[in-house]
Amino acid sequence: MNKIKNLFGDSWTEVTENVTWPKFSELQASSTLVLVASLIFALVVGLIDFLFKSGLELFYQSF
Repeated sequence: MNKIKNLFGDSWTEVTENVTWPKFSELQASSTLVLVASLIFALVVGLIDFLFKSGLELFYQSF
């Protein structure tokens, strides 16, 4: 039981005293970048899906 207590105590000390947390403005910038990149990726995947669907429909209609 003492080992578990030490683990949580050491973890709390690490998080509160030794970790350097980013500033809120840095978090906002990173979040915006992730959002924009995710939207671009979704659009590219959607476009590829649409092209494959259209191509396969044309292919199947030719028979």
